[in-house]
Amino acid sequence: MRRFVAAAIFMGLAVPAAADTLSDAVAADTPYLVALYKHLHANPEVSFQEVETSARMAAELKKAGFTVTTGVGKTGVVAMLKNGDGPVVMLRADMDALPVTEETGLPYASKKTIQLEGGGSSGVMHACGHDIHMSSMIGTARHLAATKGEWAGTLIVIMQPAEERGGGARDMLADGLYERFPKPAHVIGLHDSATLPTGTLGISDGFVMANVDSVDIEVKGKGGHGAYPHTTKDPVVLASRIVGTLQTLISRELDPQTPAVVTVGAFNAGTKHNIISDAAHLQLTVRSYSDETRQFLIDGIKRIVRGEAIAAGMPEDLMPVVIVADEFTPATYNTPAQTMTIKAAFTERFGEDKVKPYRPEMGGEDFSRYHRADKSIESTLFRIGAVKQSTYDAAGGDPTKLPSLHSSKFAPDPEPTIRTGVEAMVTAARSVLGKR
Repeated sequence: MRRFVAAAIFMGLAVPAAADTLSDAVAADTPYLVALYKHLHANPEVSFQEVETSARMAAELKKAGFTVTTGVGKTGVVAMLKNGDGPVVMLRADMDALPVTEETGLPYASKKTIQLEGGGSSGVMHACGHDIHMSSMIGTARHLAATKGEWAGTLIVIMQPAEERGGGARDMLADGLYERFPKPAHVIGLHDSATLPTGTLGISDGFVMANVDSVDIEVKGKGGHGAYPHTTKDPVVLASRIVGTLQTLISRELDPQTPAVVTVGAFNAGTKHNIISDAAHLQLTVRSYSDETRQFLIDGIKRIVRGEAIAAGMPEDLMPVVIVADEFTPATYNTPAQTMTIKAAFTERFGEDKVKPYRPEMGGEDFSRYHRADKSIESTLFRIGAVKQSTYDAAGGDPTKLPSLHSSKFAPDPEPTIRTGVEAMVTAARSVLGKR
């Protein structure tokens, strides 16, 4: 009987209003969604190149009954379903993969490769689980479209490009997301977790992910022979001083209770043992929560770089150049009212033991821009556990013993992860949509 009820929903048949059909309906749709997931996993596309992916997402959403617009923010997809009077609710999933060569050994592992902008090639992989996000979102859209008699309002589903570059949300907004389509009162997104077991959810209000800036420092010098350093201005020595002093921004200038990170991820200089080069190049990632802390760190980097150059006796024409990349990712803020409403709905459906605090972290997510563009919009990003229970148990729950997001070995457990993702996203959407 329960299988008949689940199938009836997707066939558009009447179902008694009192029946709780969500779990059964999602279970009935899971084989389709897992097959979709495996297809997406085997055919990843990197940022702003999600051509085949966006076409498949558009086709799936049209088939579910949505009005679909493609090419929003280059390769973004916007799907809309109007269903009477009620709030406008936007659900978001991201589509892009990473230039990572997959090492999971899965039968559906990606074998795709790409030519890198700086030269060379790399494999391509959904190492951050965006294939899970898309599959879960298609399941959510299919279910909500099939149960229109249970909710009221306007549902907007967006499939966003280029989250990994921090430019997808920005470009969709710049392309008129809030002008060409109804502006949402509520925005909800999900992200898989490489540290939570399947069947569990992570959710908290306030800041949950960080501002992310990429900063390049071009350190200039006067090159020469390594045997005669007194005739040169050594950029390697200057860059080394800069690296050391940058650490004091966090350890000596910032309140110890203010989260922040300044990491020098790359230090490149020179060509040979006995040559003092003309330049050195530093690449930094800078992370914070508040706009004030972000500006403090950027200003501090510029001050330290110039100060160390002056101390090294660099003339004005050899002063280092600090370049802050345009593709900045703002901090993700979960608005308290909506987030606590969704958390209560999760707790009621899944049980308190399955709903965990979403521990704030220094990773970045451009989902943040949808609230930042208009702070009257309620916003929530939650986590779904993606780690196979036996794998989680074998690691003793220690995240350092599990493959992380962006790892070539990261492999979600598809069926329970997608099932939880759909059930959670439907629950979240219904908690803010109007009732019939």
